[in-house]
Amino acid sequence: MKPVGAVPLWVVPLELSTANWFVAKHHRHHAPVVGHRFSLGCVDASGFLHGVAIVGRPVARLAGSPSEVLEVTRLAADGTPNVCSMLYSACARAGKAMGYVRIQTYILDSELGTTLRASGWVNTVRTKGKQWVHSDGKPRRTDQPTCDKYRWELVLNDPHLVVVQRDDPLYEEMELPL
Repeated sequence: MKPVGAVPLWVVPLELSTANWFVAKHHRHHAPVVGHRFSLGCVDASGFLHGVAIVGRPVARLAGSPSEVLEVTRLAADGTPNVCSMLYSACARAGKAMGYVRIQTYILDSELGTTLRASGWVNTVRTKGKQWVHSDGKPRRTDQPTCDKYRWELVLNDPHLVVVQRDDPLYEEMELPL
């Protein structure tokens, strides 16, 4: 049974520029992103945009191989019920269809993760917040929260089904059919 006042919603593909516009307008603590693998939006019957999800490669170096892991780098909504869980679920379905092994996202330690739990995601690790510098010595951006965060994940596909990439040492050892 739908909550009182719930409106029918649909998930639609978005250009990064549209998703970033929405993030700039609605996200509480992050700025728009530079790149993405894909972006999704949640619209009502009139086409009004109620939320967006931007999905890219893992931001942290050790968070997984970009050929196997997707990361929801931004999710923003206008407060319409069910938008966030609908977008998290749609991102996972798209990632599964594309053959990714896992999808992940990070939330602040002050956020509950209710929509992630409702979408079947699992809270796997708490990361310590800190100030850090890039490998080239440049300081980290200061417009983003440096508090502790929680990583939530969802396994999408069997990791043994991943294609060996050309830059993998195993690639040279493979015997390809003629």
